[in-house]
Amino acid sequence: MKNVFDTLTERGFIAQCTDVDEVKKLLGEKKVTFYIGFDPTADSLHAGHFIALMAMAHMQRAGHRPICLVGGGTGTIGDPSGRSDLRKVMTDETIEHNCNRFKEQIARFIDFSDGKALMVNNGDWLRKLGYIDILREVGAHFTVNRMLAAECYKQRWEKGLTFLEFNYMVMQAYDFYKLNGDYDCVLQMGGDDQWSNIIAGVELTRRKTGRVAYGLTNKLLLKSDGSKMGKTAGGALWLDADKVSPYDFYQYWRNVDDADVKTCLSLLTFVPMDEVNRLSSLEGAAINEAKKVLAYEVTKLVHGEDAANQAQQSAAEIFAGQGSDNMPTIEIIDAVGKKLLDVLASAKIIGSKAEGRRLIAQNGLTLNDAKVTDVDCVLAENDLPAVVRIGKKKFFKVINA
Repeated sequence: MKNVFDTLTERGFIAQCTDVDEVKKLLGEKKVTFYIGFDPTADSLHAGHFIALMAMAHMQRAGHRPICLVGGGTGTIGDPSGRSDLRKVMTDETIEHNCNRFKEQIARFIDFSDGKALMVNNGDWLRKLGYIDILREVGAHFTVNRMLAAECYKQRWEKGLTFLEFNYMVMQAYDFYKLNGDYDCVLQMGGDDQWSNIIAGVELTRRKTGRVAYGLTNKLLLKSDGSKMGKTAGGALWLDADKVSPYDFYQYWRNVDDADVKTCLSLLTFVPMDEVNRLSSLEGAAINEAKKVLAYEVTKLVHGEDAANQAQQSAAEIFAGQGSDNMPTIEIIDAVGKKLLDVLASAKIIGSKAEGRRLIAQNGLTLNDAKVTDVDCVLAENDLPAVVRIGKKKFFKVINA
């Protein structure tokens, strides 16, 4: 049977590992309990979490046991990694709500039946620890010099790092130590921006227990030019259908750059690598076949087969110029008499009215099959319901609510 470490390597997941030979040997010899943490910074997971979910799913398919940790405790502080400012402090009610939403979404990817996976909340132990407990039991194993050398803290040093955030690494390290003792968890996984925090957990566990512990990070979801993938005009590419419709989700992946097709197929689908290599080698117009496969497979994983079929059908109908009942719909109260650019900007269909003016200048905005040439175009009663096209491939229906 193929070692899952080889699968993760072949598909391009692995960024860093505390001990490649040992981890590969471990994963090939026995069932391993591992964990990945998800802090409830919003009420939905987004595309940036997708790689971690897929890595977890590959591990489970190979027979290993995932622990999905939601951060009911660490979420009270917020991870400073990759941040240029302090995260907004959330209420306990918001944290609990977000944790529950995460659990629902994670369950789409991971099988929790018959003890095949565990869902735990670090608030169950972190909120019970007293400050002196943390100082004596955990703080004694950390040096300030070593912590300040961590990349996640170095990035914030000049702009100011609060003592609140400085404690985050200690709390995450305690999670690994706790899970190791309670569930024999020997491996922590996460995005590569978590490397410093993961190393802290590995070292704390070894020092306090004498047991082996390992860390493994996956690559972040980046475009070929190094910029973050999963950003839309409206913000993050959420996995919640109420935040980003299945159609819009499908269209995002349908329109990725040619250079990013192989990376996305490898990391975000279960398409066999032979087929990934075939699809990603297509050139010119033929690469659209690969993009359709990518969009369908990713949408099916996140939103289910029915939603993926519907999104695929809608895209085909719209591309053929037929329009579709399934295209994203914008309901506007008293839409008649409102400026089109105001409507599109308020609905986050365009990032700003300035972007809308650029689209009009480039002949990239269409209202009911007519090019929009007037930046002050006002919606008339006979325009509605209206079909708006942004560029060549994005269609929306505007109706009067």
